[in-house]
Amino acid sequence: MKLVEYADRDMMMLDLADKIASELAMALDHEDRAALAVPGGTTPGPVFDALSGVDLDWARVNVMLTDERWVPEDNPRSNTALLKKRLLTDKAAAARLIPLYGGTSMPEDCLKTLTKDVQDSLPLSVVLLGMGEDMHTASLFPGADRLSDALSTKAPALLPMRAPGADEPRMTLTAPVLNSAMSKHLLILGESKRAALASAIDAADAFDAPVKAVLTDMTVHWAA
Repeated sequence: MKLVEYADRDMMMLDLADKIASELAMALDHEDRAALAVPGGTTPGPVFDALSGVDLDWARVNVMLTDERWVPEDNPRSNTALLKKRLLTDKAAAARLIPLYGGTSMPEDCLKTLTKDVQDSLPLSVVLLGMGEDMHTASLFPGADRLSDALSTKAPALLPMRAPGADEPRMTLTAPVLNSAMSKHLLILGESKRAALASAIDAADAFDAPVKAVLTDMTVHWAA
């Protein structure tokens, strides 16, 4: 794991967007298509804003979320809606969205279909992750019902997940998919997240600190 500290948040967001763009360009130089997985929430929004205007062959890029809440796009908690608004616009509007929400009442009802599209996009060229103060990443939450399955080296690409700290069911990429990415980035802000990262590193295992499972070869980007 490599930790990069920034003097301010704006500088970090621009630098991270530039780094991701460079890694996608490199992937496109060697492969027919590239694949980018990103988190939801508002924290990475400035990265998305900068990345969306980058001059890349976006038509050859598959973009997916690292996890999604099981809600439709018209729900204010939809990460897909946020992704379309902040990243899949401007030049990046040409990218292909790989959905993690299928419109069924329960995520299990369309798991097979969603998994196929994700599987066809693997391995990821670049993954950008976030982390909660409870040390979850993607929807790999401490105490989640299928955390053990998702952390297993034999895990499928995609799993439904329910957890005490999640208001609705989730669909999440699993640890092997995240770890197979050619480039891995973790974006965190503030002293509390820095402390949580330190706790995760020191944790005995990933069941109490799921982010620990994906820290190998990770570049962590932090600003106060």
